[in-house]
Parts: sequence; C-alpha cells; structure tokens
Amino acid sequence: MKVIETKLQDVKIIETDVYGDHRGFFTESYTKEKFIEAGIDFDFIQDNHSLSMEPGVLRGMHFQTPEKAQTKLIRATTGVIYDVIVDIRKGSPTYGEWEGYILSEFNHRQLLVPKGFAHGFTTLTPNCNVQYKVDEVYSAENDGGIAFNDPEIGINWPVQIDKVILSEKDKQHPTLAEFNNPFVWEAGIK
Repeated sequence: MKVIETKLQDVKIIETDVYGDHRGFFTESYTKEKFIEAGIDFDFIQDNHSLSMEPGVLRGMHFQTPEKAQTKLIRATTGVIYDVIVDIRKGSPTYGEWEGYILSEFNHRQLLVPKGFAHGFTTLTPNCNVQYKVDEVYSAENDGGIAFNDPEIGINWPVQIDKVILSEKDKQHPTLAEFNNPFVWEAGIK
C-alpha cells in the first residue's frame, strides 16, 4: 500500500496493491491493520454508496459541523470522478484552499478527507458508483455545505459549470464567507 501526502494538511491519497490478470483484478480496498501501520487510524463506522447516472452530476460541497464532523475515505468503484476538497478549518494555514483529484475504477485511488474539509465531486463518465467510509453517522442538525462555485475559492471544475446537474439542496449552499459556523481550528479537529 502506498500513501501519498498532499499539500493540504492530513489529506492523503491511498493506493492499495492491485493484482490483475486476464480475468480482472483483486485488491484489498481496506484492511484496518495495514491502514494503522501507514498511520491512518480512524474508527470507520458506516459505509455510504452513491450512484450518479450521467456525466456532469455534481455533489457538494458537503461537511458536518464539528460536533458531528466526519473523516471520509472515498473511492470510485465504477466510472471516473473529479473529487474536490476545501479546507474550512479557520486558523489552518491552508484555510479556503482547495485541491482536486481524479478517482476512478482504473486508478483504484482512495482519498482520505479529514474532519474540517468540505467535500464534493463531479462525474466525468456515466454510471459512477462512489463508495466511502465515515467515522461518524449522518446528522441532519450538523449538515452543512458551501457553494461549489464560490468565486473566492475558485474551484476549477473540469465540466461546464452552467450545465452541471445539482440537487435542489446543493443549489442553495452559501459561500464560505457567508457560512456563519465555520470550523474552529482546535487540537481535537484534524
């Protein structure tokens, strides 16, 4: 297993060993002991799965406030997505910065998104199945989001922004500056 550090603190790309032949491939997408050995020790308690049927579906930018913040381990099991995170931890040296990553059924990469990051993705191919582990259950009271097209953040989405397919909820998210309950950088939130 290979762990790749990114410019955003505590965000990691994980590449598990993939064994392939003429039949297909096999990989251990998650083995707790191997992750702990690599310094990734979270108590994942729930698996989530989304299917996006069309290219251009955009889901995000989502997070839960500190009381119920989630660490996420994300992978695309079919299709290709452009996965984006934004550091929303006030006081962080990278507050308001974003990064994007290609996750696909072909590269088998996984993205570790720590607490304190807004997360979203857009589909680049049809029939994208995205699966992710979280270390906290969903909480409607702590559900939050910021606008995917916040001009101050300036995410460079690889799709036509005026043609993305959004949920009604995702159309209503405020900008990061307008959001009135940003994460506070604390020792307990990494």
